[in-house]
Amino acid sequence: MQSLHITKKPLGQSDLLVHPICLGTMTFGEQVNEADAHRIMARSLERGVDFMDTAEMYSVPTKAETFTLTEQIIGRYFAANPGVRQKWTVATKVAGPARGMDWVRAGSINVTPAQMTQACEDSLKRLQTDVIDLYQIHWPLRHVMAFGIPYFDPEQDKARSDNTPIHEQLVALDKLVKAGKVRHIGLSNETPYGVMEFTRLAEQHGLARIVSVQNPYCLVNRTVDNGLDEVLYRQNVGLLAYSPLAFGLLTGKYDATGIHSADAPKGRMSGYDSMKKQRWGRPEALDAARKYNALAQANGMSPTQMALAWCYNHWKVASTIIGVTSLAQLDECLDAWGTVLSKEVLAEIDKIRWEIRDPAL
Repeated sequence: MQSLHITKKPLGQSDLLVHPICLGTMTFGEQVNEADAHRIMARSLERGVDFMDTAEMYSVPTKAETFTLTEQIIGRYFAANPGVRQKWTVATKVAGPARGMDWVRAGSINVTPAQMTQACEDSLKRLQTDVIDLYQIHWPLRHVMAFGIPYFDPEQDKARSDNTPIHEQLVALDKLVKAGKVRHIGLSNETPYGVMEFTRLAEQHGLARIVSVQNPYCLVNRTVDNGLDEVLYRQNVGLLAYSPLAFGLLTGKYDATGIHSADAPKGRMSGYDSMKKQRWGRPEALDAARKYNALAQANGMSPTQMALAWCYNHWKVASTIIGVTSLAQLDECLDAWGTVLSKEVLAEIDKIRWEIRDPAL
């Protein structure tokens, strides 16, 4: 077990230097109990990974009983280990419109500036910290193509036309930065339009500028490559790639059984009916994953190793967010660092994408 001594790089235009691997924590409090979560955080830090991402809505699958629990677990880890908080770069998120979750701001389809401010204050208390390094809007207040929604729908967007405008969202976030409660701001599950509008308004009004966008990016979901990539490049906004293993589909664990079989290995997809109904549960997503997994094995790699290497080495990715349920999984993900994919393998990956294009969008 070796520490990963890797050069950090600035996130977007900011002075925030981040590790190219980020510890995702949405399993904490659901699939991972508190004691094991603390062990995972300690091992991550021991191996040199000092960037973590969380959110007020975690853990996942989301439910009222575990809403905000992950932040509480992290906060107690910091409290029990004096001085450790200063070693971490911590990112968290304010949930967007409730999307049917009536325990999030009483199910409102809007988030007001006051609610955004209160959410930040509450996260600071739960995390037991004085400042959040990166504060993100978890998903847009507009109707967008995200979480399996295949296209933009103007009619659905009209129902959100009274939601807090982007300018007012930026003003609220800017105040948090100026107050010293947040160092930098970012977005998540965003579109090219959203990124352009947030950066345009920030520059026009002298407000805090987004430094990152956290979106899904993996072999079975490369929607970032459909235009958002150019926007991020030209606006110098960092990509935080989440779900690089597609909820376990790209580990090969479900290749033989699928996710619905009683013989399916224990995991996020096989263990929760709500997960099977989402984008990662689409039959086409597993069909594509099987092709990528076979390609990895044909080239002497584990599916996990190839899928992570594809993200780790991609010029578009500032940091790859890995979510694990055990120390063994954490070590496997970290040990994939340093794997380099040949031009031939990369060409075969692109060939598969032409056959089955972004089935888990």
